[in-house]
This record gives sequence, C-alpha cells and structure tokens, in this order.
Amino acid sequence: MNPHPTGEIIEKAVLLAGRAPSLHNSQPWHWVFDGAALRLYAVPDRRLPATDTAGRQRLLSCGIALDHLRVAMAAAGWRCSVARFPDPNRREHLATITFPPATVVTDADRDRAAAITRRHTDRRTFAAPTGWTDFETVLRTLIDPTDVLLTVLPPQSRPRLAHASELTAALRRYDSEYQAELHWWTGHTIASSGVPRRALSTAQERARVDVGRSFPNELAATARVELPSDRSTVIVLSTDTDTAEDLVRCGESLSTVLLESTVAGFSTCPLTHLIELRGSRAIVRELTGRSELPQVLVRIGIAAEPDDDVLPTPRRPLAEILEMPGGG
Repeated sequence: MNPHPTGEIIEKAVLLAGRAPSLHNSQPWHWVFDGAALRLYAVPDRRLPATDTAGRQRLLSCGIALDHLRVAMAAAGWRCSVARFPDPNRREHLATITFPPATVVTDADRDRAAAITRRHTDRRTFAAPTGWTDFETVLRTLIDPTDVLLTVLPPQSRPRLAHASELTAALRRYDSEYQAELHWWTGHTIASSGVPRRALSTAQERARVDVGRSFPNELAATARVELPSDRSTVIVLSTDTDTAEDLVRCGESLSTVLLESTVAGFSTCPLTHLIELRGSRAIVRELTGRSELPQVLVRIGIAAEPDDDVLPTPRRPLAEILEMPGGG
C-alpha cells in the first residue's frame, strides 16, 4: 500500500472540505499538498473586516474545513495527524496534516462524509428536533470539552436571545461599511463566492426566526409557503479564550455538530452575528451562565419544508483552493 494518499484522494477530500460553511460563503482557506503532507492556510484577503472585525469567523471557518477534511479522509481510508500552528513565524499557517492509513472504515465514517454534501445552512423556520435528549447525549460524547463548552439554551432564554439579535441589527443599521459588505457578499454570487439570493430567507421567514441575521429587504428571496414560527433548539459553543488556537478547534467542533445533526436528519443554521458585537455577545454569554467566551450559536431542528429542491451554494474551484507543487 502506498504510504501516502494519492493526489486524486487529496483532491477529492479538499473538494469536500471546501463545502464547509463560512461567513457569507467567503471560503477563506487555501491548501498545499507536497505529496506527503497537506498544509492549511487562512487567506487574509478573504476576511470581511467590517463584519468580522477581530477575524474570529475566518478562523472558525477554517476550523470547519479542517474537520471536514478529516471526515473526508476517514471515509477514504486515511486518518489525520494534525499539527496546529506549526510555524510561529507564519500564523496564517493553521495546520500541517499527515495521513497514517486507517485500519478500518466504519459506517459512521461513511455516513458523516456523505452528510457533507447534504448539509446546508437553512435560514427557514424549524420544527423542534425530535429525540433531542438522546441526540444531545451522543453529541456531547463526540465533542472534546477541553476544546469547547457546549451549552443548550433553554426555551425561556429565547426572548432575551431575540433581543440580542435585534440589538445587533439596530447597531448595524447605520454601519455603512458593514452594509456595503452585506450587499457585496449576499444576494448574488461573484467568482463562486457569496450567498445567492435563493439561500436567503424571505421577509416573512425572518419575522418567524427571531434570532437570525437581518438582511436588506431587496436581497431577500421570493416568498415561499406560509410557515409557522421557529421552534428550533439553540446551542452555543464557547471557548476559554479568543486565541487563534481556540478558534480553530472551535470550528472543528462546529463541524462535528453540523455533520452529526445532518446524519440525524436535522437541519442547521449557524448564527455568528450574535457574537460579532460586544453588547450582543455579552447577552449570549450571560445566557450560558458561564465565564467562557461564546463563539457561535447553532439553530437545530426539522425543516418545515422538504430539502429536495435546495440547490447547493457555489464553491471556489479546486484550482483556486489547492496547490500541488510536486504534482501530488
């Protein structure tokens, strides 16, 4: 057996990793494969400075991509040995990954890899997730508590959470740089990046999802069927610090949440606008009842409409996100 995965295997895995969600589908990652090791870099030019002022979401996104890569390689018969931030003089170099062969590929490996292409950010209303107690138990066994703290917000916290979302929208309303980014990156796609109009919620749906990001009315999707109010379960992932290391690991854990939710038949929608500004982030932190720093919230539930007609959002082509200097 070849001691290293072939270039073809790496290409397929990187394409799947590229399906990771990112802020406004900015896809801020770049990979380099030398025939033995794969390196992940964060792309500075793909940070949205008005929205993601501290750069936290760029690192979260790269962490999700890193775990998606791990999932894809596991299904292909390879494990990942990850050295995070191996070069102290180049902090954009997030990880170097080598690949010992796996002794077995499990059904769980295959199911999670298949979930990558089915998962999408769903901004519509959700029904409550069925069997949540058992699912939460499984989810907590898959997430390392030394990486992130997972908090399930109780239903009675929803009005306070909605207030935090409204506060963010009010503070952002007259932020011209933020609004310019929002118009640039959403409602259409440019060079396989950005959020197409069809993936945004309608004005009616936003009124029923009281914790979602606010988009300008002219960017909204066309009206769909009448939907009930959102009944999703909301979780928060928090870390001890805002260091780059903690943020990448949080992104990896977020990937686990999203893919395991998809395997279980649930729809998901990450909520990052609630941690972008100090005031709303403080409210979320208060709701967790902990001292850790919230990094992302996720709505989890059952889509009120079937996903059969949902088209995937575009992704950058392989040639833009992967370099193979030695030919792989």
